[in-house]
Amino acid sequence: MDSHLAPMNRPELPIIRCLTALMLAATLSGCGGSPKQVDPNLGAIKLYEKARQSMVTGNYGNAIMRFERLEGRYPFSNHTKQAQLDIIFCYYMNREPDAAVDAADQFILENPTHPRVDYANYIKGLVFFPKKPNRLFRLFKVDPTERPPRSAQTSFNNFHYLVTNFPDSPYVANARQRMIYLQNYLARYEIHVARYYMERGAYVAALKRAQNVMIEYQGTTSVADALGVMIDAYEKLDLHEMAQQTRDVLRLNTERLEVAMSSTD
Repeated sequence: MDSHLAPMNRPELPIIRCLTALMLAATLSGCGGSPKQVDPNLGAIKLYEKARQSMVTGNYGNAIMRFERLEGRYPFSNHTKQAQLDIIFCYYMNREPDAAVDAADQFILENPTHPRVDYANYIKGLVFFPKKPNRLFRLFKVDPTERPPRSAQTSFNNFHYLVTNFPDSPYVANARQRMIYLQNYLARYEIHVARYYMERGAYVAALKRAQNVMIEYQGTTSVADALGVMIDAYEKLDLHEMAQQTRDVLRLNTERLEVAMSSTD
């Protein structure tokens, strides 16, 4: 047998095998190098930290994936409870309102005594809170309060629940401010509907809408407008005495408003 064909003890072979194994491991770990790939051996703390980092940097889709993975692998971890709250926020910021509400409702159902259950209720209010008019709305001068306010009413109801049931919550102050905005928003919608009825000669329907503003939305900026609609409706219905009485109320309301404004100057 030729000497070059004979088996030889090659001391470099173990080293080559080790290097090959290391290269293979590196190749496998780098496959599909998407930021969504998470080491399956990460513990709950490490996985939560990575998910939280994604959330803080605004990568909400990645954060959602990692929070869901944390909950699936470590359902009884303390970090999982926090992840269940964080994922509600991520869904909200990722413009997935249905998922945000579902996650909030599930957390509330499973953790009714959790010290941060108020946060889940607060996010539910935010999900339905009216968004700022976009450029198209502004370009065509579309008033968003002319649209049916179902979401606004739902938002108000959620904030009202928070304020009523969690008066010591740190989110109550912001919720109250949003409720004031929502009351004005809902009142303006009622005025739009009342004027719509007036234009079409449905004076009784217009009157009812205006009266609803006086009952449900006292103190809003639409009260004066409601009184104006009521005066017009009474006149059209030949209820001139009622129209005059309403004028008197409007005059008193205007005087009080002027006094209040002058006292703040």
